[in-house]
Amino acid sequence: MTFNDIINEVLESEGGSRITKDPLDAGGTTKYGISQRAYPDLDIEALTEKNAKDIYLNDYWIPAKTDKVPAQIREIYFDMVVNFGQRSAVKVLQQACNGKNTYDIKVDGLIGNATIGACKNVEPDRLRAYRVLKFARIVIKKPSQERFWFGWYRRALRI
Repeated sequence: MTFNDIINEVLESEGGSRITKDPLDAGGTTKYGISQRAYPDLDIEALTEKNAKDIYLNDYWIPAKTDKVPAQIREIYFDMVVNFGQRSAVKVLQQACNGKNTYDIKVDGLIGNATIGACKNVEPDRLRAYRVLKFARIVIKKPSQERFWFGWYRRALRI
């Protein structure tokens, strides 16, 4: 799967062109999943789909080395990078690798050769399970985020 195969599903999951201003969303004003908090100098309301795709490619896909992750988990991994940020997404991936009891890699959030090698045998459902666990931990740590729990859960199972 390539960036172009995956990005439209991610944009849809992120709400597409709809502008949201949820006071409980830490990101603030958001469009295509691009938040004012992450891009304070960007006019979020004027953001185009093409600009959003460019941001996802250059700021998420490439730095997260998504093209080096096995195809069977690439979409899940990239969607986690979008949801959690690169470092947290890599930690979830590393935990899933270690949970398979085949590897014992350091859970440091860095996507290097050890992690890329270890994730070759990780099943998509295993990675989804660890993703759901991450969402649960977010809600436990910050109960106000529970209002997003069901949507996160459904997204984790779908992608």
